[in-house]
Amino acid sequence: MLERYFGLKAQGTDVRTEVLAGLTTFVTMAYIVVVNPAILSQTGMPVAAVAAATCLAAGFGSILMGLIANYPLALAPGMGLNAYFTFTVVKGMGVPWQVALGCVFLSGLAFLILTLAGVRQMIVGAIPKPLFSAVAAGVGLFIAFIGLKEAGIIVASPATTVGLGDLTTPTAVVAILGLVLIAVLQAWRVKGAILIGILLATVAGWALGLAKIAPATSSLAELSATAFKMDITGAFNLKGGLGLAMLEIVFVFLFVDLFDNVGTLVAVSKKAGLQAPDGSIPRLNRILLADSAATMIGAAAGTSTVVSYIESASGVTAGGRTGLTAVVVGLLFLATLFFAPLVQAIPTAATAPALILVGAMMIGSLVDIDWADPTAAIPAFLTLITIPLTFSIANGLAFGITSYAVLKLLTGKIRKGDWLLLVLAVLFVVRFIYLAKG
Repeated sequence: MLERYFGLKAQGTDVRTEVLAGLTTFVTMAYIVVVNPAILSQTGMPVAAVAAATCLAAGFGSILMGLIANYPLALAPGMGLNAYFTFTVVKGMGVPWQVALGCVFLSGLAFLILTLAGVRQMIVGAIPKPLFSAVAAGVGLFIAFIGLKEAGIIVASPATTVGLGDLTTPTAVVAILGLVLIAVLQAWRVKGAILIGILLATVAGWALGLAKIAPATSSLAELSATAFKMDITGAFNLKGGLGLAMLEIVFVFLFVDLFDNVGTLVAVSKKAGLQAPDGSIPRLNRILLADSAATMIGAAAGTSTVVSYIESASGVTAGGRTGLTAVVVGLLFLATLFFAPLVQAIPTAATAPALILVGAMMIGSLVDIDWADPTAAIPAFLTLITIPLTFSIANGLAFGITSYAVLKLLTGKIRKGDWLLLVLAVLFVVRFIYLAKG
């Protein structure tokens, strides 16, 4: 049955290889069960509920990907988007987390409609390729900055805006220990390095009194604190009607999800040898349909946008070639659901190093930018630098797309097919004026 459904022999694999590949991918990305609740809980969402929602969204999302698209791609709530959800939308804009979940659901619905209508190809084609890389790296700097702040390594300073914190505090000591542990394990190519580092740092945190071991309770009961709490009606009423606030939030969730998936798909499918001879990705619509459905499921459960994980490449390296790998990952996440309440016992100092090093790994995309071309380099730099320094992915996108359009227009390099890029640039200019008056 598995052979017929997934076409194992045609891809040169077997059940045992696919199961081992799924286990490998799961171990390398299981840190999200700890890190995602640590970020989203700062909105006031219960830690155990978010942990359970994370497991549920990752489980169903990965299984959908395997069954619908037959790709070895695992899904889970995305890093960067969870930070945008927490620090920009909820804490920065003052949007209740229930309304923010409503925006996540709407972005997933929009993604689904755009995929079914074939509009996604037009959107992907309109955005300059250098900005793909710059957004990924900017999000990396964003979450690394948050990690350094949570670790107490970077603190606010009235004289210099930011400064070095007290590295002798228990929080900083545990965070630095975790940072060293994860870095060394990654250097030794140990699978699950991030998860192992978090667990060891947690033990050190317990020893220093940063947190206590909490008794496990039924995670399914805990899930009720966030499940179906999304407020879609409230999303439409942001700042009085269907205004720029809701459109901006949904656009960022949609945009980053779309391009995060495109980048992951290209990298993983190329590594697995699953691309067509012309470089296209077979069954792309099915992949995007699975992703958009997973985001809506995640929002209903109580977590931020669900995306394809680049850690899927570790499973491909282990031999995974079909959707059975993704199904195995999904089943493991669902099994983890029953241990989700234990996440409450993990101190922030133990998860901060994961944010820092995941952010560091995202910087590698900058090599794809032609830094010798000012029309590409300047918008890419503005995108890269404004995301972490303004604590907003939306601001980075706005600066990058607007500056790219202006440079192309004033240097006479604009093309007839760039009309959508110009429309986006005009909308972002309107956004800047709106924010200035607000």
